[in-house]
Amino acid sequence: MPSFTVFKGSKDGSIQQSETKKNDLTGDQVLLKVTASGLCGTDMHYRTADMVLGHEGVGIVESLGPDAKYLKKGDRVGWGYEHDSCGHCEQCLKGSETYCSERAMYGMADLDQGSFAKGAVWREAFLFKIPDSLPDEAAAPLQCGGATVFNALHTYNTDPVETVGIMGVGGLGHLAIQFASKMGCRVVVLSGSDKKKDEAMKLGAHEFVATKGAKEIKVSQPLNRLLVTTSAMPQWDLVMPILAPGATIHPLSVDEGNFSIPNMPLILNGITVQGSVVASRYVHRRMLDFAARHNIQPIVEKFPMTQKGIEEGMAKLDKGEMRYRGVFVIE
Repeated sequence: MPSFTVFKGSKDGSIQQSETKKNDLTGDQVLLKVTASGLCGTDMHYRTADMVLGHEGVGIVESLGPDAKYLKKGDRVGWGYEHDSCGHCEQCLKGSETYCSERAMYGMADLDQGSFAKGAVWREAFLFKIPDSLPDEAAAPLQCGGATVFNALHTYNTDPVETVGIMGVGGLGHLAIQFASKMGCRVVVLSGSDKKKDEAMKLGAHEFVATKGAKEIKVSQPLNRLLVTTSAMPQWDLVMPILAPGATIHPLSVDEGNFSIPNMPLILNGITVQGSVVASRYVHRRMLDFAARHNIQPIVEKFPMTQKGIEEGMAKLDKGEMRYRGVFVIE
């Protein structure tokens, strides 16, 4: 019976070290040795829950169940927000298993394990081989952060001649800039101040607009698509005038409040507000291939995969001081 160390949330928000025991491997289950885990903003929402945290995992295959067919011992793989689905419903059959009514997702299933751990047992069907050119600490944040922004661009038919706005240069935004730029789009970054302008331009932005205190936003050409990666919603009365007719808005950050937007500009300009969760397995695999081919990697700060290291990383993220994705690594 496999057993491994895990790191859990708790009622008071402190990180607790514990041990998880799993039954002997069955079906296509795979036992992994975790090597790295990204820290995502969603992990902060579950910090006070009695569950193992983390969902941006990278690890090495240690052993395989009797029905595993594609992986072998020693393979390097990653996993993300979704762990399982029914495999038979309409959503699963058309490759949209992230919307399966029986989906197993982080925070809702498998609460005894996560990527803040030294081991894990997951289904082979929901593991992804990591391209050789992506080191563990770069691959980990791609499992959710990278997959989320790539999914918005890929699944909803971004055209390479589009002008794509990226609101925010943070954990999601700095990856979205790279993906959109490498897809051939003109990238316009909207950020509060000029503080991150040079970095945004180096990542692939073509235009940078500081919005704090602005009474009007001006861009060189209207935005066909806007990815909102900030935790706070923008001032829509300033943003709507810079959207092209038929533009699509992707609100990607998790916000428990209501989504409120001016009604008339939405109707008169045919604006679409497109919700989405994490990438399907088909899109996730494409994201990893695309990132490897174009050398798209997150900017990371590394912390040890220990109780103290996890608390330090989460505290830094909570203060808004992370640049730009925290990664916990096994020392």
